[in-house]
Amino acid sequence: MAEVYGSERPRRRRGRTLRVVILTLLVFLIVGVVVLDRFSNSYAENVLADKVATEVANQKAESSRPVVTIAGVPFLTQVLAGKYEEIRIELPDFKAQTGSGETVRMDLLDIRARDVKAPLSALRGQGDVVAGTVTGTGTIDYRLLADATGQKDLKLTEKDGKLVGSGVLAISQTQQVPVSAAADVKVVDGKVQVRFSDVNTPGLPDNPLVRTQVNAFFAQMAFELDVPKLPLNLVVQELQPLPEGLRVTFGASDVNLAAAGV
Repeated sequence: MAEVYGSERPRRRRGRTLRVVILTLLVFLIVGVVVLDRFSNSYAENVLADKVATEVANQKAESSRPVVTIAGVPFLTQVLAGKYEEIRIELPDFKAQTGSGETVRMDLLDIRARDVKAPLSALRGQGDVVAGTVTGTGTIDYRLLADATGQKDLKLTEKDGKLVGSGVLAISQTQQVPVSAAADVKVVDGKVQVRFSDVNTPGLPDNPLVRTQVNAFFAQMAFELDVPKLPLNLVVQELQPLPEGLRVTFGASDVNLAAAGV
């Protein structure tokens, strides 16, 4: 019996050692795959960021270095499938010139490309990279919009989800009164158009002369702001007054990111 037990113990030790070695190798393999996946993801994001920066410059716009994030884990399975969940492109400190000379500024132009299809050949610069939908959001400061009117006394603010314009109306050389009106904001032929209505003139006498002055004041305040040419063929889709500024939503569909510079 001593001989039998003596022969089994080394086998058991060898079996445990083999399992430990295999498990260790598996751990190293998994860690290696994860590291490779994250490295490949980071490399692809940096390449895209460089291309987006070039596209921004080609549009005569400016921004800090783009921040690109390719969503979805693992990354390499998306590469092999040629499909990506979402690519997020952030353009900090975005600036672009309009056709009429104004500079549109946004602290951040946040772009999302979804349902992106890209064959392996596209990674070598061949083939199309097509996003089913591309959306972007940014906020324009109210001071910029007010400056577009050329009226230095106009102030734009948000109240109860609506844009409100206010200013000071000179009734005479000695009398100036505050006036305000709701602003109708919409997109017309690719331009941000602002018109005023529902004029509020507290304390003013209700007579034809005063009404004429008030109407002329706000008619002069009406303005249009050209929308600059944006990366990825984005166009304005929605405008939303917020306390911090006018939120602009851009969009496009079936965008060839490779053709657009990305």
